[in-house]
Amino acid sequence: MSQQINLFNPIFLKQKKIFTALPMAEALGVIVAGALLLTWYAGQSVAALEQEAVAGKAALAKREQRLVQAKAQFAPRAKDPALAVQQAEAEAELKALHDVTSVLQGGALGNTSGYAEYFRALSRQNVSGLWLTGVSINGAGNDIGVQGRAMQATLIPNYIARLTAERVMRGKSFATLDIGRPQNAVAAVAPGPAVSAASPFVEFNLQTTALEAAK
Repeated sequence: MSQQINLFNPIFLKQKKIFTALPMAEALGVIVAGALLLTWYAGQSVAALEQEAVAGKAALAKREQRLVQAKAQFAPRAKDPALAVQQAEAEAELKALHDVTSVLQGGALGNTSGYAEYFRALSRQNVSGLWLTGVSINGAGNDIGVQGRAMQATLIPNYIARLTAERVMRGKSFATLDIGRPQNAVAAVAPGPAVSAASPFVEFNLQTTALEAAK
């Protein structure tokens, strides 16, 4: 009878050393180098950020200084009472001028352009055999009187129609018309006494009044 005895024990095998001193030293060196590199990079980033912060603070300080200067330069000034009084007087004067302009444009004062246009209208209406001896314009041109003579009485209506067609005479009508033949001519009949004879012309007198707005 035989019996086999196993005398093999794994603990007696030669163990392979994985983490030796040299690999561990190399790994530690790599870790230290990486840490140093990260530290240097972080330091560079921090320095750049600090420079940007300093530049931003300087720019902010300049802007604040400019703002203070602008506030000092354009600071609201106290109102001058004298200027306020002058402004009120100027506004009152301007309002008065506007009121006067409105009155003039409204025609409340009548004709404000003078009498020249009336005389131009009279001079344009030249009728053969009719002449003027007098013209009167009262007030603002609301009342106009025309005196004249005509060789024939039939010339007067034509003259009146032409005169009223003038622009400056629009809105006016002749209220009165007096026509007469003066008896101031003296004819000598020889050998008898001098006798009065009828004048060869007639005299007329026109008076105008402004037409009412309703007409």
